[in-house]
Amino acid sequence: MRTALTAAAGRAAEPAFLAEPAARFHHGPPFPMIGAAMLLVLLLLGVLAYLLITRFKGRRPPWAGAAHEPPEYAARKVLAERFARGDITVDEFLERASVLNWTPGAREGGPK
Repeated sequence: MRTALTAAAGRAAEPAFLAEPAARFHHGPPFPMIGAAMLLVLLLLGVLAYLLITRFKGRRPPWAGAAHEPPEYAARKVLAERFARGDITVDEFLERASVLNWTPGAREGGPK
């Protein structure tokens, strides 16, 4: 004999995956939120991969701006401008260029 109490207990013990969809998800399925979270993770992984690849190729990140030149280049430029204006002689120019470890006319990367 089945009473109302035993019937209710039987329905309560029924697994959730056998219940009606409306009973399983009170406010709708969670799948759209899972999809959005996966999309966000994939987007973050893509940005990270882009930054790592550009870093290993030797380029600077987009927000870093232009690289600053070392002070030696500025000193060489001033020395060359003073020589071009005639403020210093050839001997003074070569002497000061040697102090800067600079051989005017030579390539920066060495012989190629």
